Amino acid sequence: MKKVYTCFCTDIIHEGHLHFINEARKYGELTVGVLADAAMVKYNRFPSISIDERVELVRGIEGVSDVIVQNDIMYDEIFEKLHPDIVIHGDNWSDPSMQAIKNNIISLTQKYGGELIDIPYTHDPKLSKLDKQMREKLAMPEFRRGRLRKVLKMMPLIKAIEVHSGLTGLIAEKTMVVEDEKIDQFDAMWISSLCDSTEKGKPDIELVDMTSRFRTIEDVMEVTTKPIIFDGDTGGLTEHFVYTVRSLERMGVSAVIIEDKTGLKKNSLFGTEVEQTQDSIENFSAKIAAGKQAQLSDDFMIIARIESLILERGMDDALARAKAFTSAGADGIMIHSRKKDPDEILEFCDRFREIDPNTPIIVVPSSFNTITEEELSKHGVNICIYANQLLRAAFPAMKNAAESILRNHRAAEIDGELMPIKQIITLIDEL
Repeated sequence: MKKVYTCFCTDIIHEGHLHFINEARKYGELTVGVLADAAMVKYNRFPSISIDERVELVRGIEGVSDVIVQNDIMYDEIFEKLHPDIVIHGDNWSDPSMQAIKNNIISLTQKYGGELIDIPYTHDPKLSKLDKQMREKLAMPEFRRGRLRKVLKMMPLIKAIEVHSGLTGLIAEKTMVVEDEKIDQFDAMWISSLCDSTEKGKPDIELVDMTSRFRTIEDVMEVTTKPIIFDGDTGGLTEHFVYTVRSLERMGVSAVIIEDKTGLKKNSLFGTEVEQTQDSIENFSAKIAAGKQAQLSDDFMIIARIESLILERGMDDALARAKAFTSAGADGIMIHSRKKDPDEILEFCDRFREIDPNTPIIVVPSSFNTITEEELSKHGVNICIYANQLLRAAFPAMKNAAESILRNHRAAEIDGELMPIKQIITLIDEL
């Protein structure tokens, strides 16, 4: 019999899958691949059950001869090991990422032999509703909260991008690029106090209260599923911070980052140009410990942001603080710099990794933006946050549109630079 192969990336088996299996087995002896956790995450299909449970789901289907784990979205490893005569896939190739997978399979059939056969995708309102319900499940706080910790275990580097509204959340959720048979996307979202304040036309001095900032979180959470990292500024008074932790945890936020400064908050990029006071190691450690004591689940993360390099206090001070803050219970260390080159950031990462190989390191390459994610990963960085790029991209575009309308007394001249409203609307899912 011919060797037939297909791959599943699902947490449930429904009638559509069973129909697909029955059609595929007509072509020969059927092996089904189950997409590995890390590959599912890169494909924007976060697993809600373990890989072992997904394998057992498929193994129990009549007509399946064997089940294997497919470690990558692309099929190179499968063809090298299995040499299938036929690869079966649904005919849902319209998405650019799906087209990349199709091109990969076709190139491999040309190299190893075999053929690709499409089976019509099952279009059933009941099945579509079931898929939407699974997605809604991923958005629930109890599932969403622990996702950052899980992804940290799956992937060498997490990419997070700033969002400040439901629409920017959808951009972070759905933007995907395909290049050289590689599919890439953002893994998490960063809700920044700077961008949240700026969006409201307010200075970045902790003027926007937590109630308003929580409303931004709710707007984003309502339409997305990816983990959220929240910019908690200084955390405020310890007595207030413990309530913030409880609120964020209850909402389903994955992590809060607080910086070791006191007094009226000033943006770090001002450095020593404005008066900024760094908190003592003892006080900030106590704040971290109080926050950890207040949280109710093991999922939530409190990350300590160290401002020593920003305030020119030196590398030894930054490392001493990192060691103290992790001892106090911090789940990660964010190190910040306003220099154009990444040298001091990389030195910190290398030296911190010598004393602590496991605690996640978070960086925000806003000023030192020439360094690549691959370089950061080599120095032990676990999370890279693009902290303000969407806001900075939107402002000049909107200002340009406003000026064009004023200059020409109509909208025709700017229209060619604008995205059609129908295309924007397609980002928004209907119930």
